[in-house]
Amino acid sequence: MLSPIGMSNRYVIPVSNVDHVTRVNTENDVEGSSKVKQVECQTCKNRKYVDGSDEGDVSFKAPGHIDPGQSYATVMSHEQEHMTNARQKTAGSDAKLISASISLKMAVCPECGRTYVAGGVTNTTIQYNKNNPYDKGRKTVEGSFLKGQKIDAAV
Repeated sequence: MLSPIGMSNRYVIPVSNVDHVTRVNTENDVEGSSKVKQVECQTCKNRKYVDGSDEGDVSFKAPGHIDPGQSYATVMSHEQEHMTNARQKTAGSDAKLISASISLKMAVCPECGRTYVAGGVTNTTIQYNKNNPYDKGRKTVEGSFLKGQKIDAAV
């Protein structure tokens, strides 16, 4: 039986009424086929991530695997740990967090062509007040370099 589509004069024949049409089922599906198996990319499987910073309380101090599909969320979460550490350094002290930014590096797997986050960098700028204990040491070191550079030999 023919059924109308909208108000036009066109009619659609149901597929069940047409001879020699194979119905779509899981056996005809590539993903569901027992003959075709999805092969895991060895490059993605063996990729390891490790943190190169001097902060001991962040993740990935020991090399670890991240699934390419989860790389964005995992790397961004890791970089947020660095951001949290910067905020904690300035909280309750005379230091002020001037700026903080996170940059993620994207890459494409040469074997399977999947895009993934290959790494990240957190950049922070902290301004310390004039009573910074590190400032005194810096001035001492700089002063030792400058001593004797301007000598008036005519005296």
